Amino acid sequence: TYLNVRLNSTLSSLRSCRELWTILLGRSAQIEAELDRHRDRLHQGLNYYKAPSSSSAGKVKDNKDVAQPLKDFGLRISKLLCLDEQQSVQLLQCYLQEDYRGTRDSLKVVLKDERQSQALLLKIADYYYEERMCLLRCVLLLLTYFQDERHPYRAEYCNCVNKLEKDLVSNYQSQFENLFKAEAPTWETHGNLMTERQVSRWFLQCLREQSLLLEIIFLYYAYFEMSPSDLLSFTKMFKEQGFGLRQTNRHLVDKGMDALVDRIGYLSSLILVEGMDIDFLHKCALEDCTEQHQFSNAPDVIKEMGQLLLTFGDIPHHGPVLLAWVLLSHTLRPDESSPVIRRIGNTALQLGVFKYLSTMLKGLGVSGNNCTASTAKMCIYGLLSFVITSFEEESLQCSHLIDAACEVLSAPNLAEVFWEMPNMGLGMILDSAVGMFPHKIGPLLQLLTALLSNKSTVKKVYNFLDKMSFYTQVFKHKPNDIISKDDETLWRRQTPKLLYPLGSGQANLWMPQGVLGQVMIGGDQGYVVRWDYSYSSWTLFTCEVEMLLHVVSTADVIAHCARVKPILDLVHKVISTDWTVSDCLLPLTSRIYMLLQRLTSVINPPVDVIASCVNCLSVLAARMPGKVWSSLHHTGFLPFASNPLTSMAQCVSAEGMKAGNYGNLLVQIEQPRGEYAVTIAFLRLITTLVKGQLGSTQNKGLIPCVLLVLKEMLPTYHKWRYNTYGVRERIVVDRLFSLSLSLSLSRCSTPTLQSLCIYSLANTEAGQAVVNIMGVGVDTIDVVLAAQPSSCGSEGPGQILIQTVKLAFSVTNNVIRLKPPSDVVSPLEQALTQHGGHGNNLIVVLAKYIYHKHDPALPRLAIQLLKRLATEFLLGEWSCLHVVLDLIDSKQQGKYWCPPLLHRAALAFLLALWQDRRDSAISVLRAKERFWENLTTPLFGTLTPPSDTTEVFSDFYLALLVIYKILSIFSIFIIFNCTRLGSLEQSLKDGLQKFSNARRFEYWSQYVKSLVCHVAEMEEEGICYFPETQMLISAWRMLLILSTSHSDVMQLTEDSTKLKLFMDVMDGTKAALTTPMSVPCLRLGSMMATLLLILLKQWRGSTAPDILSPLSLILESVLQADQQMMERTKAKIFSALISVLQIQGLNGGDISQLPQLLLSVCETVKDEALALIDNTHHTIQMGDAVEDEDSMETESARGPQKDQRDGVCVLALHLAKELCRTDEDGEHWVSVMRKVPVLPSVLSAVELSMRSKHNLYFTEAALHLLLTLARTPQGAAAVAGAGVIQTICLPLLSVYEVSSNEASQSFSRKSQDSACWPGVYRLCMSLMESLLKTLRYNFINEALDFVGVHQERILQCLNAVRTVQSLACLDEADHTVGFLLQLSSFCKEWQFHLPALLRDIQVNLCYLCQTCTYLLHSKKMLHHYLQAKNGEALPPAPLHRTQRPPQTPSKEAAGGGEREEAEQKALLAVQCSLLKILSKTLATLQHFTPDCCQILLDQCMDLAEYRTLFVLSFTTPAFDPDVAPSFGTLLATINVALSMLSEVLKKKEPVSLISYSVSLFLRSLLMFTMENCFYVLISQAARCLKDPAFLPRDKQRLKQELSSELSTLLSSLSRHFRRGSPSSPASGILPSTQSKPPTPGSKGSHEGQEPFIQLVQAFVRLVQR
Repeated sequence: TYLNVRLNSTLSSLRSCRELWTILLGRSAQIEAELDRHRDRLHQGLNYYKAPSSSSAGKVKDNKDVAQPLKDFGLRISKLLCLDEQQSVQLLQCYLQEDYRGTRDSLKVVLKDERQSQALLLKIADYYYEERMCLLRCVLLLLTYFQDERHPYRAEYCNCVNKLEKDLVSNYQSQFENLFKAEAPTWETHGNLMTERQVSRWFLQCLREQSLLLEIIFLYYAYFEMSPSDLLSFTKMFKEQGFGLRQTNRHLVDKGMDALVDRIGYLSSLILVEGMDIDFLHKCALEDCTEQHQFSNAPDVIKEMGQLLLTFGDIPHHGPVLLAWVLLSHTLRPDESSPVIRRIGNTALQLGVFKYLSTMLKGLGVSGNNCTASTAKMCIYGLLSFVITSFEEESLQCSHLIDAACEVLSAPNLAEVFWEMPNMGLGMILDSAVGMFPHKIGPLLQLLTALLSNKSTVKKVYNFLDKMSFYTQVFKHKPNDIISKDDETLWRRQTPKLLYPLGSGQANLWMPQGVLGQVMIGGDQGYVVRWDYSYSSWTLFTCEVEMLLHVVSTADVIAHCARVKPILDLVHKVISTDWTVSDCLLPLTSRIYMLLQRLTSVINPPVDVIASCVNCLSVLAARMPGKVWSSLHHTGFLPFASNPLTSMAQCVSAEGMKAGNYGNLLVQIEQPRGEYAVTIAFLRLITTLVKGQLGSTQNKGLIPCVLLVLKEMLPTYHKWRYNTYGVRERIVVDRLFSLSLSLSLSRCSTPTLQSLCIYSLANTEAGQAVVNIMGVGVDTIDVVLAAQPSSCGSEGPGQILIQTVKLAFSVTNNVIRLKPPSDVVSPLEQALTQHGGHGNNLIVVLAKYIYHKHDPALPRLAIQLLKRLATEFLLGEWSCLHVVLDLIDSKQQGKYWCPPLLHRAALAFLLALWQDRRDSAISVLRAKERFWENLTTPLFGTLTPPSDTTEVFSDFYLALLVIYKILSIFSIFIIFNCTRLGSLEQSLKDGLQKFSNARRFEYWSQYVKSLVCHVAEMEEEGICYFPETQMLISAWRMLLILSTSHSDVMQLTEDSTKLKLFMDVMDGTKAALTTPMSVPCLRLGSMMATLLLILLKQWRGSTAPDILSPLSLILESVLQADQQMMERTKAKIFSALISVLQIQGLNGGDISQLPQLLLSVCETVKDEALALIDNTHHTIQMGDAVEDEDSMETESARGPQKDQRDGVCVLALHLAKELCRTDEDGEHWVSVMRKVPVLPSVLSAVELSMRSKHNLYFTEAALHLLLTLARTPQGAAAVAGAGVIQTICLPLLSVYEVSSNEASQSFSRKSQDSACWPGVYRLCMSLMESLLKTLRYNFINEALDFVGVHQERILQCLNAVRTVQSLACLDEADHTVGFLLQLSSFCKEWQFHLPALLRDIQVNLCYLCQTCTYLLHSKKMLHHYLQAKNGEALPPAPLHRTQRPPQTPSKEAAGGGEREEAEQKALLAVQCSLLKILSKTLATLQHFTPDCCQILLDQCMDLAEYRTLFVLSFTTPAFDPDVAPSFGTLLATINVALSMLSEVLKKKEPVSLISYSVSLFLRSLLMFTMENCFYVLISQAARCLKDPAFLPRDKQRLKQELSSELSTLLSSLSRHFRRGSPSSPASGILPSTQSKPPTPGSKGSHEGQEPFIQLVQAFVRLVQR
């Protein structure tokens, strides 16, 4: 072939260095093998790349596996790069595989064209340079992590390093020397392409390689000891080349290379310091065993090194080496050469060694995670510690020493080391700084700020400053209030001293009388006194800030700013590291606002202090944005609007907006100076406030700030003056990030931050600035990354540029996504889609970002933008739309012939327009005459049957594609018309009518069926046009699904036609899923099964009588297929079977299939339950890890979910439930469940799911199955015998256990129909009720166990009805009372086992009766509570699918009526729920009160067995829980039920609000409620009248009240019975007090009600005696 990316010879085993580097980063499992395979390459380093040779050129010429053009081009590469010919060909092949952006055909053109081939050569040169760097990076990576226990491949790295160790440094040292001495290439030696620019590029690469080689050597000696001879060798080499400054080609060094040259010097110096092993030297000195140091036995080397170092001193890089040598010589030879050592030490100090160390550490480590930088800090930490220990501090340069110490301690691990031994090494600097505090406040705070690395160090620093014991002051003259000794070494204060002249009313420090002070320095020059005085530095800091506020307008402001800035920097670092300390710093942080206001108002504001203030506020705003904004708003610092913002035009014009003190400071101070510390802090503050999601009013206040960024900063930032490299990039990143956050805000009012950003970016210069950033291009990013001096820095210029471009893409994506629809193209869109000359097309630049390799988010964001542009960009009049319409015009076909391929392409174009919702295109099509007639013409033709397509296959599949596209357009346009336009246009209606009249539904249904059957029969042959078949079936499926929801629109209303279509789908599904299982057949079967399921659910009345038989056969076949492939299909078949059983039962089905169907389903349930158990165990062990993705990243694919509402496991349980419900007598399911252990596996899975709160849908489905079984005696016995109480009782606790503040929420905020864990609890309650109702005494012990375990929840639920009233809460109360009703039949057993709980339940049931009565009585209160406590109970007005024009007043009135009707329905639903609860509550209380007949007739009845449940009071029931339920409650209940019954009976013709069945049910329920209430009232009253403890006066009152009330109620009841009223639903829903309940009906049985009325009348006569 022309292009071989890999040779079949020995070259095929070689990897590129970049590929090897990627593997070593840990992205492959074959690291050890790759290291062994390429160890020799790593050992050779840059020597791996050979010079050209004639032998190599001959081998390339003789190689038959490489095409000749590639050989020739390889030789050109060899000439340009001076690289071995074979390696040049390999390099070309690797480049073509990894970086070439063209095709094989384009490569042929490139190689033949001289200009293009030269460009390719230069790209390959860049690729070669990167290969060399990647080779060195591989070695550096190994040295970085080979001793890191946390690294997953440490063992592999360590093994490789041990093998590489020999000669590695000597090899790399020689390579460094070769690079240093290499002569620059010229056009004579390397060809015409070696221009000055390429020579400069070569030298830049030379410096990068030198730096990386030294980095490797430095890391090597950080782990391995350097011999004295090697130290001498390195010293001579570095002296010769001037520590990087005396490069052979130094004439080629330009300003952009200075950082690399400095880095070479830094690393050279570090290698020599590391080689002296100062850490070990310090240890030997402390332990007095200096002879153990390797240099103690090398006197000759020491002597020669000493002589050599005497010649040092002309460049700063010598400083650390000289300082380390002083320590080495002084420690090992303390008595020799003292003048020489002193001379060397003085030279180091004269070179400014400590200042140099600070500069070096800053230059090496931009990022704190850089391994080289952290190793360098460790090296310098040892050096500084030994220096401070060995020499007097006064002899050192203290200020620069502290700066260097702070740089070292900025490494988190070294800060921890420092605090472990705070009194040694660098700790002595801290003691010295404390000794001069607070006279010199800066040094101590500078050190402590550097020592803040984590929360533990914050606590140490805070406590350290909180408990200071010395206070140092400086006096020019001795104060008068001082008593001193004769020698003036000790002072005593005679009077108390106010340390800050702020006044006694403010925070201050008082030095008490009698305090002693040690005079450290005394004389005519003044006194330095250290007072023995304990105080908190935090109070002192508050005083310092307050003092600055007092002197802000005086000449002392500069001196005080110098004292306050370290305080602010320390506070910023403290609260950034540990927010919990912020409360303790409130006296400080609260003064920052006033400080900011005053400092920004002076003539020459101190920008560094202002920046520190704003940085502190940014941290505070992250936690309490509202408070920071409200305090900051009054300082005048931020931009503001002098007039209220009411419109977008006002915002964009910036009318009435002021720049604030910050704006003035930016223009007058920062821009002229080129320093932007306040601007960077301001942008971070605004970003934090925007991110804090302030309220709408506060967000409006931020509009001027964001507008300043959009109008004044973003369009012009590139024109500002900058003194420091990288500041401009940092500013633009912060701006874009704040804009990105503003775009993510929700729209709550107009104008908003979001709408302002969208408009400004889309229509002003700000958008063009963002476009310019995206236009940087991938090539520029690669150049910047290549020029970075750091080997693996994470915050270099390249990374900042990538971050900037990513943010620009994110902002642009959001603007285009969120901008309002418009017919006018915005300037932003114009800029993005404009076509520039000379190939300067921005779209091409954006598209090339797919080649970016360093950050995967950048290509993803670029693709998102390109997709959005392709969708949003509008069609113009210049488009080809009219030409395309002419191609499909049926009348034009007589004039010319349109080839099938062209016709198909035209249809594909039209389909794409609809799929992208192109409004302008759709409007053109709608206006086109005869469009639908032309489009649908092929639908009325006749296709060749699928079985006759062997000879005209190409025409056949083209026809399939044409029909597919027409059907797709048909469907999409109907959806478009129905959803957006509200109705179909006439031409489309005519087309649909014609389609229906011509019986084309039947034709295409038959054809699709035959096509599926043909594919299934032919198997291998049918697969060749499977894609076309799949697309056609997909389009037909979409059309039929549309017909189910828009049958009138589609003219598909005849049941016979629907039946025909349904049976065709059934036959097609059966053919695809019951034949030999090829993958195409299974895919088609899955598509057909989806359609079958939708038709089955939508056309319930039009399905065939016998659907169960074919579905059973399909299920058997599906269960035998590959389970992973058939997972979704299996779920669809299960769902279809469930629908059939719910619609038809077994009517028309073969009952003989039920056992086999049950067996298959139960096997599936068992297997799925066991699999779910394993999966849940695994999930619990692994933990629910949540992926925190970058906001600019796209969503990643989620793993498979086992517990889904429509999953196989859940649907199999529902199907098993339906089958068991169909098999009522248990003839089949009992035998099946004996064969298959379904119940044990399901119960085990349910128990695990409840304990872990996983698998909600499975748990609900399983409980529904158990509930179905529990309704029959056999099923209930099986469920109980399987251990249901052990499975459910205790694990159910974890389902609803919530904290106290979540208690009410557990009853609300969820619909009772939606899946939720409270719903699981309700199902368990129903299951217990059903089991107890069915098994009676055989289940009483288990029921009592259940009620005992869950008594707290039960009591909480009964009380919650008064406070929550959500439908979910009422539903749970209904289930709870239903269970208690069954349990109340066993009152004696309950009293024996749980007497206290029984009493609590009785009391709570009485209160529940009172609550329900009150809420039913007071509709206003119920309506108020529904609105106030749950938004859910009152749904909003129903939304119509069609968009409607603005409503007229009449329509608004109609909308109000709909709203009122919805509210009434919601109210009725709650009333019905309350009434059901009330009726069951009274029926339960009936079991807790004496039998009416027995207590009225039996004079010897034991009254102590029954408690008095209601107090003697006849007031109406209250909503207050402190008012006990009384006889008035029961009478009120009867009155409310009677009143509601009257309302229901008044409705002669039930409207849609209350259907007839609902009305009948409501009347029966009300009668049942009154019946039970009368029963409880009579029983309780009789018990009171017979109770001897009841006072005669109270008995008499009870008789009088009841006689009056009951007489009135009896007369009302008599009127109702005369009209005809239904009896209570005793025979159905609830138990009754009557032995033979009458049948509910529209006419009541007067005779059936007489005993009930007679009972009340008899009792009335009794109390009237």
